[in-house]
Amino acid sequence: MDKNLSALKPALVWKHFAQIVRIPRPSSHEEKIRKYVMDFAKSRGLECKEDAAHNVYVRKPASKGMEDRKGVILQAHLDMVPQKNNDKKFDFTKDPIDAYIDGEWVTADGTTLGADNGIGAAAILAVLEDDTLVHGPLEALFTATEETGMDGASGMAFAVALKQKRPDIEVAVFEKNPKVLKKILVTGNGRCNILNFD
Repeated sequence: MDKNLSALKPALVWKHFAQIVRIPRPSSHEEKIRKYVMDFAKSRGLECKEDAAHNVYVRKPASKGMEDRKGVILQAHLDMVPQKNNDKKFDFTKDPIDAYIDGEWVTADGTTLGADNGIGAAAILAVLEDDTLVHGPLEALFTATEETGMDGASGMAFAVALKQKRPDIEVAVFEKNPKVLKKILVTGNGRCNILNFD
């Protein structure tokens, strides 16, 4: 079993994902992953804060000469679905995921991998770390408790509100469904009704 996820490409994404899978982070137990993100941001000299809902915000200034460009918001949630095989003894609040490479796949030994949305968080951290990227202002939003309460999806309200406050930035929603924000409409359970998307 090859467990060296950090050897995969793109290197910065897999470096962060290899760390993220080692951090216990089921819904409502995200303290350690929030600390990882906050420590990362502080180590890079990036502005960061945690709000009352336990969302983490990180801001990276524009590259030199790009200050007048529109900003971009990147968003991922920090929790994961804690599922395991019946014969697996595992405590998702304490045990790290045992991830490994199986051919062309990254998988986990008897548990969910936590790629939803650990890989999204890893990609955002990679973008924030990569000083070779030329970019306008970047805002990263790492939302809490999406898997059990749709709190992460409610983070879309932040993007909409930020766009209203700062019309100079671009808000991009990366959604695999052909109908943007379908997940909020279908599973929002009334918690996202401040956003009236058709």
